[in-house]
Amino acid sequence: MSDCKALDVDIGQEHIAIQRRYDALGAVNDLLIAVWFLIGSFFFLKESLTTDGTWLFILGSAQLLIKPLIKLISLIHVGRVFKRAKK
Repeated sequence: MSDCKALDVDIGQEHIAIQRRYDALGAVNDLLIAVWFLIGSFFFLKESLTTDGTWLFILGSAQLLIKPLIKLISLIHVGRVFKRAKK
């Protein structure tokens, strides 16, 4: 017999709505990163576009920093909403 215990947690509709917005923002960010790297890769196929391709790689790399920031801001936002709901 399993000693598995069920856990019921009421996260509320507001938490779900907030989390979905941040998830959507993260997905758009990921898509843009992929676009910058893909276009940058094609630019490297033609020598005259190598500098532009390099800048697209730099842009994509800088945008990789945004991904953890989105997650961190999401956690802070949800934490504040949760604290406010508990009062």
